Amino acid sequence: MERRKTRVVDVGGVKIGGNHPIVIQSMTNTSSSDVKSTVAQIKRLVEAGCQLVRVTVPDKEAAQCLKQIRGLSPVPLIADIHFDPPMALAALEAGADKLRINPGTMGEKALKDIALAASSKKVPVRIGVNSGSIHRKYRHLSRVDALVQSALYYCQAMESMGCTDLVVSLKSSSVEETFLATEQFARGNDYPIHLGVTEAGTLQSSTIKSSIGIGSLLLQGIGDTLRVSVTGPPETEIPIALGILRALNLRKGVDIISCPTCGRSGYDVAKAAREVDEHLSGVEVDLRIAVMGCVVNGPGEAKHADYGIAFGPKEGVLFEKGIVINKLPNEELPKALIQLIDLGCYTERSEV
Repeated sequence: MERRKTRVVDVGGVKIGGNHPIVIQSMTNTSSSDVKSTVAQIKRLVEAGCQLVRVTVPDKEAAQCLKQIRGLSPVPLIADIHFDPPMALAALEAGADKLRINPGTMGEKALKDIALAASSKKVPVRIGVNSGSIHRKYRHLSRVDALVQSALYYCQAMESMGCTDLVVSLKSSSVEETFLATEQFARGNDYPIHLGVTEAGTLQSSTIKSSIGIGSLLLQGIGDTLRVSVTGPPETEIPIALGILRALNLRKGVDIISCPTCGRSGYDVAKAAREVDEHLSGVEVDLRIAVMGCVVNGPGEAKHADYGIAFGPKEGVLFEKGIVINKLPNEELPKALIQLIDLGCYTERSEV
């Protein structure tokens, strides 16, 4: 797919937009005044694959703690500001690498103060517009049009004040509204776009909504950074984000192909697939791995896989590119597949 052409925004060394890889974000849900817990969660997010982390700054105590958190964080931090513009200025003083503001919760003067301070420190700003922060001028329009016009209005206001390092997000709890508003906004400007479906719900609900909303936009080349919103531990967001990017060939990683199983299966295919998936979750090499329940879905149907196994009544086969290379008892196949993949991955890495 051809990516939409945008300007490049530098967030503490992480580049957003242009031809740079799509950046995965998340947000802490610890108290920002609890430095130890917040830093620990940031490190867990980073270990899972997160590249930018947002931290809320609701009061002076949180702003003071932000400086410590930033000093201990392995990735750049985004300060999340709502309703209280002085906290944006305090976050900038504390060393925030980026601001995320919702202009609909602030007045015009506050927006000017933030724009001037951010531009003087060369700190990017994400303008977040959602269904609860539509500018009063556009409340008579349809929700989609109001989101788009509000975002354009705030971008133009920030630009007029000299703040040009902007990232924009248009979010709704409706997948359809999010898609239509973001698609419409993406035409005719070069602002990098942050993708996400807001208030997407629990793990299963968010996985469905985010995959459709974010994935459909990425397929059109729209989107430069993203967050999957999950009600629960933010660490659960990252595998979904990675999965979306890998499914669209926008991030290196392992693609596990496994059949839904049927009465022909002679082994617990789901257990085998989980075992292989867990072992390979951190491998950043493009591989397609097949875990099949029987010979019907074996080497023939899965010949496009780099490596695979297919179970039989008591024994099955280990194959590479559709060619059987060994026959083993069913219970030995998952381990043999993992060993074969490890050998192949290390070989590929050593050749790079």
